[in-house]
Amino acid sequence: MTIALFSDIHANLPALDAMFDDMQKHQIDSMYCLGDLVGYNCWPNEVIELIRSKNIATIAGNYDYGIGRTSDDCGCAYKTEEEKANGKISIAYTNKAVSRSSRQYLRCLPMQIQIELHLATKINLLLVHGSPRKINEYLFEDRDEKSMLRIMQHAQADIMCFGHTHKPYHKVLIDESGKKFYHAINTGSVGKPKDGNPKGCYVLISFNENSGTQDASSVDVKFERFNYDTERAAAAIENSELPNTYAISLRTGF
Repeated sequence: MTIALFSDIHANLPALDAMFDDMQKHQIDSMYCLGDLVGYNCWPNEVIELIRSKNIATIAGNYDYGIGRTSDDCGCAYKTEEEKANGKISIAYTNKAVSRSSRQYLRCLPMQIQIELHLATKINLLLVHGSPRKINEYLFEDRDEKSMLRIMQHAQADIMCFGHTHKPYHKVLIDESGKKFYHAINTGSVGKPKDGNPKGCYVLISFNENSGTQDASSVDVKFERFNYDTERAAAAIENSELPNTYAISLRTGF
């Protein structure tokens, strides 16, 4: 069984279309979206409609949560005054662009999805946007392993999948007994990568009858990178009210 996971599309319709095309190369049994459908680009309604048309189980990202409530705060951790100013333009633009139907959809998205698998052992799979504790908490790759393990154990998650940082990684953790393994998986970003690679990213997690928590290698995790029409997405930003810096970030992957 193979599950596809993706997040942080951020209104980038060309990237989302290309991702679905790329997924056709794989045998996928189910797929989930880990949020942040909107913000920073020009196709919030089209992205939402495409996700809805495919009946993809989706959780709320911090940007979705804000727009769903017509807030002027996306819950983003901007570091500079320039980033804050650009962020205000983006959320105002998105609030103006989304339709009533799109806003209602975002408002009703759940905060997490829990999946229980019964294979060689029971596996609890938890899908969140930022972390189980907070929708906009950043779980970066360099986070202390003991801290990450505590977060997962408190949430009763054997496998925890999340986004929000736009930087993909897979970290295998082991508990104090040395006999149980945990997987922390960041899905990266479909439409706004920040890891220096402008290609979009999604994750495939594969299980079989031998998959369990006592064998780390029994869960297969693959990051899939795909090309998309970056120039179309960047040009849309440059021809809109959005700051041109968002177009530059698409071209550079930062």
